[in-house]
Parts: sequence; C-alpha cells; structure tokens
Amino acid sequence: MIIFVRNLVVKDFWLKLFSLALGILIWLTVHFSIDKEVSPWSAIIGRTADETVLTVPVRVPPADARAITVEPNQIEVTLRGDPKLLKSLRAEDVRAHVDLAGVEMADGLRRPVEMILPPGVAYTHLTPDEVEVRVAPKN
Repeated sequence: MIIFVRNLVVKDFWLKLFSLALGILIWLTVHFSIDKEVSPWSAIIGRTADETVLTVPVRVPPADARAITVEPNQIEVTLRGDPKLLKSLRAEDVRAHVDLAGVEMADGLRRPVEMILPPGVAYTHLTPDEVEVRVAPKN
C-alpha cells in the first residue's frame, strides 16, 4: 500500500507537476474571460484591439443668462466595442455632459459625468468620473 502511494506521487513527478500548472493556467484564463469579460493577458500585452481611449470635452446644458464653468473641461474615456466601429469613431461622436437640473447657483459643486455613446459602444473607464461645477447666479 505504501509503495502504491509513493509511486502515485513520485513516478513521473515532473510531468504531473507540468500538467497541474497547465490545468491551472487554462482554468484561470477561462475564469477571467467569463467573469471579467477581458483576457487576463490584456494587462501584460497591453490594450486589446476592441478598446480605445478618447479625450472628449465636457458639455453643460444651455443656461439662461448664467455663466457656467466646468473643471476639468475635458475627460479621457476608455471605450469598448467592435474594432472596426472604434477605428471609425471620432471624438465628436462621443458626448460627455453634466446634468445641472435644479441647480440655481453653485461654487465647487461635484457632479458625475454622464456619457452619450453611439450604438455598439460602451465605456469602461472615465478619468475623472466627476467634475467641479461653478454656476453664477442669474442676472
């Protein structure tokens, strides 16, 4: 019995160790691909073909005789979608805006940036995801 257990572990040890490592590597690749929807190798290799980064201006709705400033006035957005669609995409096709509904006057107000994207494109990351808004009172 002891000889059987020893042979089970020791015989072809390196082949068994290699098979175990390869199995773990395959499992991790499938696990990350399903859960995160990205390959675990994209961090090592770099950005995948279905991702791109654009710098877009932050827009505010037209105001009635009010001066509105936004800091920063541009954001970087990481987009994901079909590589052909992303290649033909321009910064004008992607809009970032800040909703100021109900804001009469503000100084240093932090608001989230909302994205309007063409069909088939999604964003994965915004830098920054909030902007500082200053709204002057009505004259």
